Formats: sequence, C-alpha cells, structure tokens
Amino acid sequence: MSQETPLQRLDGIALWDGTTTRGAGSISWANGTIVEVAEGPADAEGAKAEYSIIPGLVDTHVHLGGYAGEGSVDWISWPLITPGEERALHIAANAQKAARNGVTTLRDLAGDKHQLAVSRAFEAGVLEGPRVLVHGQVGMTAGHGDLFIPPHYPHREPVADSPDECRKLVRQWARQGAHGVKIYTSGGVLSMGDKVGWRNQTNEEIATTVDEAHALGMPVAAHTHSSEGVDIALAHGADSLEHGTGIVARHWPTLVERNIAVAPTLLINDAIADGRIKISAEAQEKAQAVVEERNRNFDGAGAAGVRFVLGTDANGFMVAFGDQMEEVRLMASMFEWTPDRALVAATSDAADVVGLGETVGQLKAGFGADFIVIKGRPWENIGDLRTENIAAVVSRGRVIAGSLPV
Repeated sequence: MSQETPLQRLDGIALWDGTTTRGAGSISWANGTIVEVAEGPADAEGAKAEYSIIPGLVDTHVHLGGYAGEGSVDWISWPLITPGEERALHIAANAQKAARNGVTTLRDLAGDKHQLAVSRAFEAGVLEGPRVLVHGQVGMTAGHGDLFIPPHYPHREPVADSPDECRKLVRQWARQGAHGVKIYTSGGVLSMGDKVGWRNQTNEEIATTVDEAHALGMPVAAHTHSSEGVDIALAHGADSLEHGTGIVARHWPTLVERNIAVAPTLLINDAIADGRIKISAEAQEKAQAVVEERNRNFDGAGAAGVRFVLGTDANGFMVAFGDQMEEVRLMASMFEWTPDRALVAATSDAADVVGLGETVGQLKAGFGADFIVIKGRPWENIGDLRTENIAAVVSRGRVIAGSLPV
C-alpha cells in the first residue's frame, strides 16, 4: 500500500519544465505530487551544477508483454506458451525497466487483462512502477493484429469481423477497464504472411469501432503504414496515427488542423530494415520498403507542423525498454527540430496525447512527481539525452534509479 512520504526538495539545479527552461531553481515534492517549482539564482549550485531536471518521458506506443529476462527466447512463441500469470510478472518487469531508464509513463497498444492488472497494481501502490495505460485491439481475422499467431495455433486473441462484432469487442474492452482501443488500417511489418498495403477491416467496421469507442470515452489509436490507411483513419476520426508511414503532403493540413498526433516509431523500423536484429527475411524486406517510403514522406512534415510525439513500439526485443532517449534523438534529426522541441514531443505533448496532460509531462505544482535528474542540458544539446547520463529517476515521488545529487 502507498504510504505518506515526507517533503523532499532539490535546490540550485537547472530546470526544464516540459515546455521551457526555468533556469536554476528548486523543486519540492511529497506523496507523489510536486508541491512547488520555484526559480532561484542565475547559476546552479556547487556539485549540482552539472545536473538538470526534466520531466519523465512519455512513450505513447509500447508492447510490454514480451520476455523480460536476461536470456534469449523466441519472441513469437514465448507469449504463446507462457501462462498469463507468469507473463504478468514480465509485463511489470518491462515497465519497471523502462521507468528506471527515464520513461515514467507508457501506453501499451494491444494489451489485455494482464497489462491492465499490472497497471492497476502500480496505480494502487501494490507494486512500485510507472503509469501504464492500455489499449485493447479491435482487428480482423487475418489482419495485422491476428497474424502474430501461427495459423494452426488454437488460442488467439479476439477478433471482430462485422460492425456488430466490432461494437461488442469495444464494449468488452470498456468493461475490462481498457483506457482506449487500437485499430488497424493497413497491414504491418512483423505480422506473418500479410502485406503492408493490405486493407484491414471495412469502412463500416472501422466507423463502428470509432463510434462506439468515442461514445464510451475511449480514444482510438490507428496503426497505419499506407496512404490509403491514413485516409481511412482520418475519415473515421482516429485520435492518433501509429507509424504513419503513408502520410504525404496532402495529409498535412488535416493533421495540423485537427492536431492529430503521430508516433513515428523510427528506431524499430530502422533496426529491422538494417538487419541489426535477428528477424525473418519477410519482415526485413517489408521494413526496408517502409523506411524508404517513410523517409520520403516525412521530409518536410515536421516543419509543416505535423504533431509527432514519442512512440517507439518498444517490445524488449527489437527496441529495448531504455531506447526511448535514442528515439528522441532520432526524431530531432529526422524532423530538424531544436532540442527543446524534441523534448516537448517526449514529455508534455506526449502526456497530452495519452490523456494525462494535466497529470504528468511537466514540472508544475499539482502534477505527478515524475522526473529525471540528468547530466547536461538536453534542451540545449539533445546529445545529452542519454541513459548513461541519468543520475536519478523519480517516479510517483520515489527515487527508483540512481540517487539524488546532494
């Protein structure tokens, strides 16, 4: 159970509050909540001069359900043959590893009752862990979400193959307490046997899913790798685009006008395309095509104001729970952003996208005490945003990694 914690305070340390630099100042917190953020002397003091504080990162797209141990397993078969009770422990361990590496809020896109159980345990203080949001998937038979399971394996996650089935599945996710739903408007890279450009579900099915989700107050994240998939997602009111490979210039005005977030998942597709991880030839070929199209389509999108936010697709195998800082550096390079613009995409703006914009992502009184003490000034030099520079991570008001400078 959570316990009352005394007021803690750091003075004379450089602060970046999620939107702008505050100079040297102080931050105090108690019971998991920031009490005060105050500006102080022009220069940070003594031993703390090399450090700064930024909000904890928010990854809007992860998959926590993979193997969390030190050994090596087959990433496809392990979830299929491992009991759910055991997998829940790995889910918690993956989330805790991400938090120790500075990612204090995560959104699992395609979770189930096990991720939801871990999320509730963290929230209740039964286990120490980051904030975890969970979207249940609503996809079709032989769609991207279904094709991670070999065709003759008898146990599969639920699918929906008519508007009525889509509506019912959304309601079932709502009943389980899911924070949102995920849909698919194209095929994918790692799914087996499909093509990236495959249509996933009909317009009627997707419209019904979005309608029911919104009626129940659940945001909809749309996986898409094709321009047609972007068209479909925008036509039916998806709240965010995941990957967004098929975004082209004609989509920019709509994306900007509606302020729709896009999680570009750069690192994972680069790693698969380059063969840096052991994966099937089919997946590598699809990733190479995705990366080529993405690089062409994303040119100019950042400057046009498209709302890219941190979303890695981290699963512990292709992208580790700790690679998020590398993703942010890649985003800064890809979109030709200033360092502080890149940090906004990984903190305050990402928090807003997952519905926690009034809870985390900023150093502000009343917000959750989730922040990173790090060497350097990453809002001035994005190269300082590296896990090896982390001095301490505070999550829900507790130091969960490293130690606070004194």
